[in-house]
Amino acid sequence: MKHISGKSMSLGSVMVDIEGAELQAHEVERLMDPLVAGVILFSRNFESVEQLTKLTHEIHELRHPKLLIGVDHEGGRVQRFRSGFTHIPPMRVLGELYEKDEKHSYEVAEKIGWLLAAELLAVGVDFSFAPVLDLDYGGSKVIGDRAFHNNPIAVGNLAFHVMNGMHKAGMASVAKHFPGHGFIEADTHLEVAIDHRPFAEIQRHDIQPFLRLIENSVDAVMPAHVIYPKMDKNPAGFSEFWLKDVLRKQCHFEGAIISDDMSMKAATEYGTAAERVLKALHAGCDLVLVCNDPMAADEVLSKVHWHSDTLSHARLIRLHAHGKFEYSKLQYEPLWQAATAVVNKINQKEDQQELI
Repeated sequence: MKHISGKSMSLGSVMVDIEGAELQAHEVERLMDPLVAGVILFSRNFESVEQLTKLTHEIHELRHPKLLIGVDHEGGRVQRFRSGFTHIPPMRVLGELYEKDEKHSYEVAEKIGWLLAAELLAVGVDFSFAPVLDLDYGGSKVIGDRAFHNNPIAVGNLAFHVMNGMHKAGMASVAKHFPGHGFIEADTHLEVAIDHRPFAEIQRHDIQPFLRLIENSVDAVMPAHVIYPKMDKNPAGFSEFWLKDVLRKQCHFEGAIISDDMSMKAATEYGTAAERVLKALHAGCDLVLVCNDPMAADEVLSKVHWHSDTLSHARLIRLHAHGKFEYSKLQYEPLWQAATAVVNKINQKEDQQELI
């Protein structure tokens, strides 16, 4: 495959995906488009630790500054890479631990944050779209055990410690799904989601964990593809009210705003792929995800003309990995040994409960 390595160009505003376990020529061409800022990886892009490390290296070599590489690696159901990685338990487990021993739950949360970050950094991934700050109201199809707890204070504190662990390893964190996705049952991948609650209620409960992390320098926030009609007819990710007025001005958030996937059912109602991306950018997103639809990605790259400002670019640059680990040496790292011992113990308990 021939391409010019390390071409200097600023990061764009769109994150795309790739088809398989290695880069194809037409994908290299797509990634060299000035509008592209990074690549999101999925399970289909993973065969082995060696293959993944090679793939991330090739992506990073394409441009300068390096393209961002992100992945959904929260634990539980949402962990794209399995073989060769520690199985991270669902975050609800930390909430259950919090009920028994608050202090211990924070220690475990920090270890888990460090562990998931260190293992991803060791294979060349820049950041994970984690932690989930949605409250567990008990009815959500898509959130469920991805949520830490139903208490905003517990969620804020546990997520803070996960973020702290990620930061200690050298990884940025992404708080999602602002202003809160836990109340509604609908799965936004498959259907339109509407939350009819008033602003005061969302502010009093769901926004609190986000404020806790914003006060402690969370790097990025992902808005929900949820409509809150009492405030705005648009989903949060397309809403200037939520992104500019609430998140930026009222919550004083200065990091990157990253949209959820524009190919999800809750987003596709809002025009063509290019129109949706522009809507999200105008609403205040710094980075927009276009996944699982190569034709949509190409349409966006050919039709969207957008030059992000210096501040937006700086926010994205800060999402690059700061920690460096060698995968082959990770198991000799005392922090890794301590963290995996704790996680394995939790996983054994979970397995035993399933057997009962």
